[in-house]
Amino acid sequence: MNLHNTSYPATSKPEELVPSRYALKVGEIDVLVVSDGVLPLPTTMLAHNADPAVRATWLHDMFLPQDAFDWALNAVVVRSGDKTILIDAGLGSDPDLHLPRAGQLIKRLEAAGIDLSSVTDLVLTHLHMDHIGGLLVDGVKQRLRKDLRIHVAAAEVKFWEAPDFSHTAMPPGFPDALRATAKRFVKEYGSQLRQFDEQHEVAPGVVVRRTGGHTPGHSVVRVASGGDGLTFAGDAVFAVGFDQPDWHNGFEHDPEEAARVRVGLLREIAASGEMLVATHMPFPSVGHVAVAGDAFRWVPVFWDY
Repeated sequence: MNLHNTSYPATSKPEELVPSRYALKVGEIDVLVVSDGVLPLPTTMLAHNADPAVRATWLHDMFLPQDAFDWALNAVVVRSGDKTILIDAGLGSDPDLHLPRAGQLIKRLEAAGIDLSSVTDLVLTHLHMDHIGGLLVDGVKQRLRKDLRIHVAAAEVKFWEAPDFSHTAMPPGFPDALRATAKRFVKEYGSQLRQFDEQHEVAPGVVVRRTGGHTPGHSVVRVASGGDGLTFAGDAVFAVGFDQPDWHNGFEHDPEEAARVRVGLLREIAASGEMLVATHMPFPSVGHVAVAGDAFRWVPVFWDY
């Protein structure tokens, strides 16, 4: 399966007349960014430690609504050698939180011509429900390979045995849904987990590295080949994090550490000139990072047709 310059079957319905997949090459490695849809969330989730007036000004300057807006949800498929790797699995079925426009990943993988049985490895940046829920959709497990390897940081699995939400600032219902989804996931897929401590090579040129911060075992994935590189940053980076990297996102379990991780990662990617993709950056979320004084600047790639 070559994800680049491939003719995909025209299976989208009229309501799917939106861009939902974007293919690119990183050296000899094929990468496909796939949209799982969007999550409507309160804008306070972007920065619960910020002065409301300053936050309101940022939203105004970005032409965004003041009360709530749509957070993108992105996952990535990587083909390296004989391995097909899915990075994160989307929200899955709506967990009684009224999120009808998310959970699109499985049908969009199908529309892209990607059979679930072809996935040899799954990398989870962390165990929040919008990254693992797709695996809990009815019928999905039966379509996955019996020898599927699921790579996740050991610290992440340990954390969800008794998660601490004391430093988060989530809307009502989210903590319970997160806890229940993680518990169910570990119960159903525990035997297939391949836990690592700090860093692990999943396939040639595909390395997952624990960063912590957002959650204790939060990880990022770097894809590198032929002098090119791309980092999938999971939830380490949000749209507001370039202008205001010290603003605390409501889902961060250790906001101070998450801010340090974010700054360090953005500096690293800016210095390398490599590409960045992140879960909640606007689709297709492919771009570069530039340094802008004490902050950063997001530079989206020009779409490659």
